[in-house]
Amino acid sequence: MSTPSAGSDAGRVRLFGSLLALVFLVNFGRVVFAPLVAPLESEFMASEAAVGLVATLAWLGSALPRLPTGYLLTRVERHRVVLGTGLLLAVSSLGMTFAPTIEFVMLGALLVGLASGAYFVAANPLISELFPQRVGRVVGVHGTASQLAAVVAPVLVGLLLARYDWRAPFWLLSAAALVVTAVIYVFAGRADLPEAGNADRNLLGAIRRQYRIVLLGVVVVGTAGFVWNGFFNFYIKYLTSTKDVSAGTAQTLLTVVFAAGVPAFWYTGRLADRFRHVPLMLTVLGGFVLSLLAMTVVESVVGVALVSFVLGYAIHSLFPAIDTFLLDSLPDADRASAYAGYSGAMMVAQAFGSVVVGTLLGMEYGYDLVFRVGALGVGVLLVGLVVLYRADRLPAGAS
Repeated sequence: MSTPSAGSDAGRVRLFGSLLALVFLVNFGRVVFAPLVAPLESEFMASEAAVGLVATLAWLGSALPRLPTGYLLTRVERHRVVLGTGLLLAVSSLGMTFAPTIEFVMLGALLVGLASGAYFVAANPLISELFPQRVGRVVGVHGTASQLAAVVAPVLVGLLLARYDWRAPFWLLSAAALVVTAVIYVFAGRADLPEAGNADRNLLGAIRRQYRIVLLGVVVVGTAGFVWNGFFNFYIKYLTSTKDVSAGTAQTLLTVVFAAGVPAFWYTGRLADRFRHVPLMLTVLGGFVLSLLAMTVVESVVGVALVSFVLGYAIHSLFPAIDTFLLDSLPDADRASAYAGYSGAMMVAQAFGSVVVGTLLGMEYGYDLVFRVGALGVGVLLVGLVVLYRADRLPAGAS
């Protein structure tokens, strides 16, 4: 990747700052439905299953556009796709405020999810090309802004619901998305934008050429994300049924798990600029395995809280480690396309975690047994990857 000149750096910094605001908003749009379950049930007299489908559609929408967006990036500049996602977020959020039925809310949730999925595929290559000498740092800061939305959403929604109805968060989200998109448009016009992606014109060709790097990312994040998805969706019920923790305390501890992601993105992104990518990635994966196993052993509330923080830190550290490995290692001509292939595949792989865990629990396997098996499965993968790395059989990526 080409290095920006000192004169162009200020314009890129301003553009990056506006992207931090937009990534906060797109992730807020994905996570805002969880604290709105009860208000939506009351407003539309909807069942738990119907409201649960709203949240599911937001995440499904985030997975669906990733490969199509990768193809779009072979024809359209990255910042223009980002602008499109901001407009889609603003329009879909505004549309939900007029929803007459729960079905219209479902459609709005799907569109919000589409905006978020397309955003990440377009924005992550863009930010890595804006600052090619510090990819890990900008990926970490970008992820931190996204993770802050997951921490802030329950509190902000609670404050809005105290004075307004469930539509208030979407009024606010729509207005903020429109303003931030306008700011990005202005700053992108003034910035010296990178030309690194000009040669990226073959989606499938890029995936084929970079299949070893893409496959490694999919295997690591897909497997760990599969187990993580199954764990955190049952986290509250797990604690209340097996750890003798009250529902209120369990909810607070789930917030701790996600709050741990804020320093995880921030610091691991910086570490990714200083250490070799694959060893860092495998070390983080090992931390996830050990902390998940520890969670099945600890009993006290203090112990659960400490392990929850470490577990949240470990799993959220994996994402900047992997993103830095991919974005720093993929060549300019293949970066966005290969990253889109990775992003779409890993989202599908991890999406089934909750279904599998729920099925196993329904078959009367205990929580601890299910989570131990999941952790050991990731552990077996880790051992295999370490062996392959020592045998120089894994793509090393950039140093």
